[in-house]
Amino acid sequence: MRKILLAGLFSLFLFGCAAPSEELLPQANQVRVLTTSLPSLDKCRWVGEVTGNEGHWYSYLFYSNDALIQGAVNELKNNAFHMGADTVVTMSPHNFTTSVSLLGTAYDCR
Repeated sequence: MRKILLAGLFSLFLFGCAAPSEELLPQANQVRVLTTSLPSLDKCRWVGEVTGNEGHWYSYLFYSNDALIQGAVNELKNNAFHMGADTVVTMSPHNFTTSVSLLGTAYDCR
C-alpha cells in the first residue's frame, strides 16, 4: 500500500512539474507571428532575433506536440513583446524529441 501511495505522489509531483512553463502575457497577445515576410516590412524597424522554447526531458511524455508548440509560440510572443516588437517572422521550427524551439526575427511595425 505504501509503495502505491508513493508512486501516486511521485506521479502527481512529476505531472505538476511538467506543465507547459510559458503562459502568454495579455500584452503579448497582439504580437503577430508570421511564417513568411510576405507583408511588406519596409516600414518596420528591425528589433532583433527572438526565440521561444517549450519542453523538457522529463515533461515531453505528458504533452502533445500541439501543447509543446503553443508553449514555444507563447514564449516567442512574450520575448518579442519585451523587446518592443509587434511582429515576428519565424524560421522553420526545430522539433526535437523532447521539445520545440522557434527562432524568428522581431520587428516593430507600429
